[in-house]
Amino acid sequence: MEIVLNSPLDMHLHLRDQEMLNIVAPLTSHSFAGALIMPNLIPPVTTKDDLISYKERILQATKNDTFKPYMTLFFRDSYDYDFLKSFGDELTAIKLYPAGITTNSEGGVSGFDIKKLAPTLEAMSELNLPLCIHGETNGFVMDREAQFVPIYEKLATAFPKLKIIMEHITTKESVEALEKHENLYATITLHHLLITLDDVAGGMLKPHLFCKPIAKRPHDRDALQNVALKAHPKVMFGSDSAPHPQHAKESCGCAAGVFTAPIALAKLAEIFMVKSNENNLQKFISDNARVIYGITPPDKKVILEDNEMTVEQKYGDVVPMYAGEKIHWRIKGIK
Repeated sequence: MEIVLNSPLDMHLHLRDQEMLNIVAPLTSHSFAGALIMPNLIPPVTTKDDLISYKERILQATKNDTFKPYMTLFFRDSYDYDFLKSFGDELTAIKLYPAGITTNSEGGVSGFDIKKLAPTLEAMSELNLPLCIHGETNGFVMDREAQFVPIYEKLATAFPKLKIIMEHITTKESVEALEKHENLYATITLHHLLITLDDVAGGMLKPHLFCKPIAKRPHDRDALQNVALKAHPKVMFGSDSAPHPQHAKESCGCAAGVFTAPIALAKLAEIFMVKSNENNLQKFISDNARVIYGITPPDKKVILEDNEMTVEQKYGDVVPMYAGEKIHWRIKGIK
């Protein structure tokens, strides 16, 4: 059995930089037509020069493929209308991190004072620039995302023209918030469709499944599967594929992130063809994002087949999800 996907998109991707960029970027560009690139480098992407330079490095790393990087800025409350307008089509969205909540987010937002954030958010509303948010508080780790939902709702109410993307949602509460506000949308990862906290720490600890936000309970995973498999028009695929060197994952200070780029499309095909259908996979993997972001990705057809493959043990020094295991779908060809 074969399926063909048109211009797959990954709307939340970490490519890092330098040597790591050159290792991991081609693993996405091979099978995706485009991806929304996260800005949390060291230092973060906060200027036009930063953004253009990073984009050029990505294009160099992916030069053998048909691939468009959609670039983002690291949120600052000092951005004004003229500054943001100057980017033109080079800027697709702005990513907001609560301070210190995840990898390289120390310069993020503290307190969520609406008045302080308002000038930048109003400028974004006028320019139709989506706001992507890593939505977690500093509370108990299993409750952090649910505790953030009222902040999403506060922002959605205060800025009704602003598209707000709840990134890599993991909870039933976040899914329910989609229906409460017209301007709330969400990305969902591959790993959060598949695992719960029990898979991470229920037996022997599996560091390569540890991420932030952490995987939650079975009823949360069921809620994610429900909207993803039905291709709810307000949700889209965002892998949050987050590479770290093996030594940083297999250590007492385990880095947060699951590396799924090499297997994302094949594993999604497996899930959807068992529990849903090809049309819904096309919507989840591309069509919904095109509408939400108003983008037109490069033409690219990815042919997948129901044919077993063994996942590589490592790519450079990065261990992927399901390393050494067999999965039931694979990429047959790219056109």
